Amino acid sequence: MEDVKNRRRGATRISSKHQITIPVAALRAAGLEIGDRVVAHADGPGRVVLERERDPIGEFAGAMTGVYVNGELDGLRTEWD
Repeated sequence: MEDVKNRRRGATRISSKHQITIPVAALRAAGLEIGDRVVAHADGPGRVVLERERDPIGEFAGAMTGVYVNGELDGLRTEWD
């Protein structure tokens, strides 16, 4: 009979290229999806934390909606010429 790999659910190995496969259950629990960009940082011995990369433009885009009256910014821009 073929040797079966000794695996624990949720566990993975680091490859020779320093790559890992993150279990789907962990990704789903963290709310991470395909295409998300993540940042990795060490959080003590034997612990690496992945966090979704922040998008400051996306966070603040549209935050000033309604602050300026219609056409006010266009008027200010003409002063630059």
